[in-house]
Amino acid sequence: MNRLLFPLVLAVSTPALAQSTPASANAGVIAIREMWEAQSGYLLRAAEQMPDSDYAFKPVATVRTFGQLIGHVAGSQNAFCAAAVGDPERAEDAVEKSMTTKAQLVGALRASSEYCRRAYAQTDAAAAQAITLFGEKHTRMWALALNATHDGEHYGNVVTYFRIRGMVPPSSQPRP
Repeated sequence: MNRLLFPLVLAVSTPALAQSTPASANAGVIAIREMWEAQSGYLLRAAEQMPDSDYAFKPVATVRTFGQLIGHVAGSQNAFCAAAVGDPERAEDAVEKSMTTKAQLVGALRASSEYCRRAYAQTDAAAAQAITLFGEKHTRMWALALNATHDGEHYGNVVTYFRIRGMVPPSSQPRP
């Protein structure tokens, strides 16, 4: 991810999203949570819908398998949300390196999303607290936004994997 582009995207998108949310002292976290909920929901649905046999699929040799991609997202969510709530640091690659089956990976993704719900429930005031992530000083809000952006980035990968396999990604499926 281009770390210089990220703050620009956040600066432009957060006020626009906050306008669609009722006036609140927590409009920043609420806006970012809405973005994250959409992306993490699509990722979970995709993980559930991809057949077991395609968890080993990768379009080319130089990219992650579908299963590794799901493990990467689950581990990253754990790492970013730990920073966002002030918990001890978690290894970003822990899930990707330790789990291989669809059942394990779907469970890990579901668990990481549940863990992140706690992070996205905090107030804007709490999210303004300083943290260190990847050796750099930021705020908890920055970690929340990074997590939402990272999920969106990798959902884009998932869409490609789905299309290559002849499947319709969750975001393009009819709404119930």
